[in-house]
Amino acid sequence: LATSEVGSEAALLAYEHVPGRTLAELPDEELTDALLADVWRLLALLQRHRLAHRRLVAASVLIAPDGRPHLTDLRTGETAAGDLALRIDLAQLLTDVALRVGPERAVRTAAAVLGPESLAAAVPLLQKVVLARSTRTALRQDKRSLSALREQIRVLRPEIVAEPAQLDRFSPRMLISVIAGMVGAYILLSQLGNVDVPGLLSNADWRWFGVGLAASALSYLAAAFMLLGFVPERLRLGRTVLVQLAASFIKLVAPAAVGGIAVNTRYLQKSGVPAGQAAASVGASQLTGMGCHVLLILLFGYVTGSGDTGPSLPPSRMIIIALLGAAVLAIVVFSIGPLRRLITSRTRSLFSGVVPRLLDVLQSPKKIATGMGGTLLLTVAFVVCLDASIRAFGGSMGLTTVAVVFLTGNALGSAAPTPGGLGAVEGALSLGLTLAGLPAGTATSAVLMFRLLTFWLPVLPGWAAFTHLQRSEAI
Repeated sequence: LATSEVGSEAALLAYEHVPGRTLAELPDEELTDALLADVWRLLALLQRHRLAHRRLVAASVLIAPDGRPHLTDLRTGETAAGDLALRIDLAQLLTDVALRVGPERAVRTAAAVLGPESLAAAVPLLQKVVLARSTRTALRQDKRSLSALREQIRVLRPEIVAEPAQLDRFSPRMLISVIAGMVGAYILLSQLGNVDVPGLLSNADWRWFGVGLAASALSYLAAAFMLLGFVPERLRLGRTVLVQLAASFIKLVAPAAVGGIAVNTRYLQKSGVPAGQAAASVGASQLTGMGCHVLLILLFGYVTGSGDTGPSLPPSRMIIIALLGAAVLAIVVFSIGPLRRLITSRTRSLFSGVVPRLLDVLQSPKKIATGMGGTLLLTVAFVVCLDASIRAFGGSMGLTTVAVVFLTGNALGSAAPTPGGLGAVEGALSLGLTLAGLPAGTATSAVLMFRLLTFWLPVLPGWAAFTHLQRSEAI
């Protein structure tokens, strides 16, 4: 109704108060075709002037006592909006109206006002990722509404492109990944600033590079044995090795633990293993690997801390204290009901059926030996690779110390939300080797070589393996 300047940096806006009920509050019998037509005309007016509401849910449409619709909740609106924002508005309101009156009636009344072409343009955006939280929640109770909406619009325009647009919601997990990656990059760059990289490279013994490369290649065979040992069904060794190599390519876009689990589960399903048993087999291998990981940290930590010669980590009691601290933290987390239920719901689907699968494996000594041998061989391969990287730059320390540093760094990398543990692994390994007595420059160079051998070099072969397996429908 009016505006007035308030000081130099603010303004007062006066609005008329309109009583009424929102579209979400109206009973079904009052949602007439005439009222819906007025709502679509209001949307048409917005779109004609290129105004995007950006939260056009049923609760944002107010119906006055005289039956006229009004818009509320305009704080997130946008002027001079692009086509995408306008189409999202249409998709949002169309979905909300369909949830109240049904897809057929929503499409029929909207097409009469907006035209079939406008509705056809909204079809690729009829997906949950663009919708408001309240709408996504309502769709859990009516999962067929979006597909029914697409079908109704396709009746009007059979030639429309029905493929959903490629859109991603910026999630908290994505934000954490970006922040963690930036922190890791900062740590690495700060370490490299104190390193004479040309001098180290010129004095490096590149024969150890070949040893590390061989150890890195051995790790894929070990990972294949680790999976084969927990699958009672018969699988081809060569193809299983290719799957592990393909998982190294997936690490570029997924956290370290997630990519391998997804690829291996998919591989088992394509090999004829039922979905539940495939997930249980992968879960059994992961659970066994986790148990071995903890036991090896305790064992090597004790051996390293009790040694009298050579560089070593801080006393083993520090490692034990850290593990006890982690155990106390786990107890506290599981004592809180909401956190316990969240963790339980997230892990139940992965590890359901693991115990019966383990019992099937325990009936075959050969399978046990294959699975446990692969688990231990995988650790040995990575430890040898890291040790070779250290020796390539003139460093030297006991294998037990190298093992503790690797096992700790790998655990942190698996927990980090960054792709392949990027940043977290490098930072943890560099810090661990420095604490163990290795010069900072040598430690950083060794870690970078180790990651080159185990993370970056396998990317291209991993992509080739991934492409081959997809073409042969193995994953």
